[in-house]
Amino acid sequence: MKNPHLIDTTLRDGEQAPGVVFSLEEKIEIARRLDEIGIPELEIGTPAIGKNEQNDIRCLISQGFSFDSTCWARATKNDLEASLKCGAKRVNLSFPVSDVQLKAIEKSRNWVMDSIPEIMEFAADSFEFVAVGAQDASRADIQFLKEYISVVKYFGAKRIRIADTVGVMNPVSVQNLFGILADTFPEMDFEFHGHNDLGMATANHAVALTSGASSVSLTVNGLGERAGNAPLEEVIFALKYSYGIDPGFDGKLLVELSSYIERISGRKLSISKPVTGEMAFSHESGIHCRSLKENLLTYQPFNPEEIGKETIFIIGKHSGTGALTDFLAKRNIFLSKTETTDLVIKIKSLSTQLKRDLNFTEIQNLIQKKQLNFSV
Repeated sequence: MKNPHLIDTTLRDGEQAPGVVFSLEEKIEIARRLDEIGIPELEIGTPAIGKNEQNDIRCLISQGFSFDSTCWARATKNDLEASLKCGAKRVNLSFPVSDVQLKAIEKSRNWVMDSIPEIMEFAADSFEFVAVGAQDASRADIQFLKEYISVVKYFGAKRIRIADTVGVMNPVSVQNLFGILADTFPEMDFEFHGHNDLGMATANHAVALTSGASSVSLTVNGLGERAGNAPLEEVIFALKYSYGIDPGFDGKLLVELSSYIERISGRKLSISKPVTGEMAFSHESGIHCRSLKENLLTYQPFNPEEIGKETIFIIGKHSGTGALTDFLAKRNIFLSKTETTDLVIKIKSLSTQLKRDLNFTEIQNLIQKKQLNFSV
């Protein structure tokens, strides 16, 4: 995979995260930023939600962004007609394909296959681009999944979305499934859409793109239902630094968008979240800090300056003299080797008592204590 096709679904699946609602102005700003970054396709909403959603989608389409705008729809004529009312030219319609999903809506595999011709003929006649989703494909019978793909392909599907709806796949099962599908349907464009219920979404999407899928759908910050989706920014950097595939997006703009989504969604990011977390490039261990002063890549996968961040040394229980000397020098404080060693001992003791790292004021107080007799 040299040129992965990334689809952002923050405006659709991201906003489905419980309690998250974006205003129209926020939706336009999200779309504008994603367009500036260069994401080629956005899934911009679900028209069947109602008239307000349709108005928002119509407005987004009218903005003239460079990306392709796709609407999501259930495999019903009403949903497709709602998409047409928005002026949508591209649609991603979805059928449930697992027995557990079908049983829940009192349907069967036969119902799926019997429904395809009418729905697909209407969709193919009405839209320029029709993608077809296989909802809960990860728990579907593989032979039925192949039959389903064959039929929707025959009726004009231009892309097949393989959905890991409840996030149960792992990198090995993803690789195996897309290997089978790519061998069976070598000319088909496969998309992977997986959730993060078991914490494997980023890895699963990177593997999908190197195992037969040519497209993946992602959300900023992994925003989405339950444990969320695969984070756009994490998959981009996983491809670049784990697979050597550089999609070519501006890391600083991605971090700025991540912060914006964090604020307007009300979903606080973990401070140690990969790539965009507040402390993703923070270090305390003396051994690590010593090497990082010589080469930033000794204990980091890439230079944080690439995304507008910096390497930060935290002073606490695990700090050594090297990190402390660097920390103090940046604040124009210079101590002798003996003084620095004594101060490290005091820092370790206080940090252990407080069960956290120390701030600059606390370190200053330790320096200024008369018993240390430091010359500052």
